[in-house]
Amino acid sequence: MAGHSKWANIKHRKARQDASRGKVWTKVIREITVAAKGGPDPDDNPRLRLALDKANAANMPKDNIKRAIEKGSGTGETGALEEIIFEGYGPGGVAILVETMSDNRNRTVSDVRHAFSKFGGNLGTDGSVSYLFNKIGIIHVLKNYPEDSLMEIALDSGAEDLTDEGEYFEIVTSSSDLSSVLKSLKDNNIENVNAELTLRAETSISIDQEMSEKVLKIMDFMDELDDVQEVHTNAEFPDNFEIKEN
Repeated sequence: MAGHSKWANIKHRKARQDASRGKVWTKVIREITVAAKGGPDPDDNPRLRLALDKANAANMPKDNIKRAIEKGSGTGETGALEEIIFEGYGPGGVAILVETMSDNRNRTVSDVRHAFSKFGGNLGTDGSVSYLFNKIGIIHVLKNYPEDSLMEIALDSGAEDLTDEGEYFEIVTSSSDLSSVLKSLKDNNIENVNAELTLRAETSISIDQEMSEKVLKIMDFMDELDDVQEVHTNAEFPDNFEIKEN
């Protein structure tokens, strides 16, 4: 999973940059709004609970959070946000899956199609690459706890794996077990936890330094589009690939 971890580290770097620009609020508000369609109570809506964790981590004002929940659950101003997933291929034939939330489908389709063509990729049809990805839970825990005891807690509560990713431990769960693993960590006083539902490719394509730079350009460009929430790839970047800071 080294290649995936490289892209994960890039996304975390971008998340810090977005937070400093306030851009992360826009994405989190969309996530809360759509998640709240499943109900306004986070105790009964795991997706909403994760979105609220992101909002709190980004220091989002409570009034903004409340309006987003009301909008999504239909108790406040109504909106027309919809989730749209785009699938295609980037440089080197790597699979790229783009998760968006949009109030204007035509605009979003145009922006994503342009991004694919601009960097030598092509937009595919529904199902062309999505079969390569599985939805999983990811939990990052700062390395303030012994690895052995953390692994025992995680595995006993249903986690599938725990790995050392340098700055943090990464716990992998099935999408359905994420909530129970998070609860177990909380019950055992494990703090500094960051969790999300994400997509990970079952099989990957190894790419070299030159191709990695090309793939990162399209991934970064996609991630900067206003309607894009998450970008996923099955590209496996080299372990020695240097991430250029913006």
